[in-house]
Amino acid sequence: MSTPHPTLETMAPTDPVKAVVHPDPYPYYATLRDGPPLAWNATLRLWVASRAEVIETLLQAHGALRVRPAAEPVPRAIVGQPAGEVFGHLVRMNEGAAHQAHRPALQRALAGLDLQGAHATALEAATGTRALPLSDALFSIPLRAVARLLGFGDAALPRVDGWMRDFVACLSPLSSEAQLRAASVATAALMARFEALVADAPAARGTLLAAVREAEPAGTPPSRALLANLVGLLSQTCDATAGLLGNGLIAWRREPAAREAAATHDGLQMVVQETARHDPSVHNTRRFVTEPVDIAGTTLAAGDAVLLVLAAANRDPAFNPEPDRFQPLRARRRMLGFGHGLHACPGQALACTLAAAGLEALLGERRAEVERLLERGWRYRPSVNGRIPQFD
Repeated sequence: MSTPHPTLETMAPTDPVKAVVHPDPYPYYATLRDGPPLAWNATLRLWVASRAEVIETLLQAHGALRVRPAAEPVPRAIVGQPAGEVFGHLVRMNEGAAHQAHRPALQRALAGLDLQGAHATALEAATGTRALPLSDALFSIPLRAVARLLGFGDAALPRVDGWMRDFVACLSPLSSEAQLRAASVATAALMARFEALVADAPAARGTLLAAVREAEPAGTPPSRALLANLVGLLSQTCDATAGLLGNGLIAWRREPAAREAAATHDGLQMVVQETARHDPSVHNTRRFVTEPVDIAGTTLAAGDAVLLVLAAANRDPAFNPEPDRFQPLRARRRMLGFGHGLHACPGQALACTLAAAGLEALLGERRAEVERLLERGWRYRPSVNGRIPQFD
């Protein structure tokens, strides 16, 4: 059986942020769950939650906890830049009244999507990525599929794909100056292309773009907020779905139950869903306290930050029986990687559909290459919260 890339550190992680890219962070996560419900980490200067029950409570404490710090609603590195404007409009990252006005339209658009059609679109998009390295195809298959669902033609897909990769790169605290500059160029290009796309002709009935466009008054130019949230739909597809697809490939390699289930269409869907629980692409998220609140016997003060270790909660025995066992046919699968409550991701079904289609394409057209690369091993891309494998 393959092991992760030999140059990675194999000692136990020293904190829950470093654990994200560790070859096997789950024993460490178990020690976190065995500790206090909320534990203060002096190095990271924040509270750490790892039990499912506590994390569910935190995710539902909407009034006292927010997605962004009150003093920094937009990351400091992109304030005043095109990427900062887009970020400031995203309903997933903000909680103001103006943002809430757009949330229902986005939720309706995603809830009403034809998932069988999305699966077929992703398979078609995969044919255009055959020449790409596997690690790039993980991003490009879902990105190009959603771009097509939003109305972009095949000729535009490589450019939209590249621009979105550049935009998402600026959202990490690890971003370099070069990445921040590239993100400004990419964001301006994306906003212009979406503006032209919306203005070009009425969106085809039943498409993702048409459903989102219904939020705007008929006959009016698209608002900057709408355009930004169209960019946001693509950005949500990027790293998270790439990680889900890549970790699904690793599960297929490691887990006999995954390899057996992957022989059928429905089985691939179950492999993806169990991967999202067992080894998710998003390992943690943060919440910022705006007013004093008691959680699990601990008083959090305004200004405190909390790290919610979602991947640890997914393997909480009180949340999922036999949590370390990979079970595609798990009877009552529960997971927190797609959020919970107000900020639950409405695109969960779409993300799993795209990842399952990506697995189908890669294990069909590129199976020999995939098996060769998995045999050589992998490492994880540098990140503070995303677990995305890199195959060399």
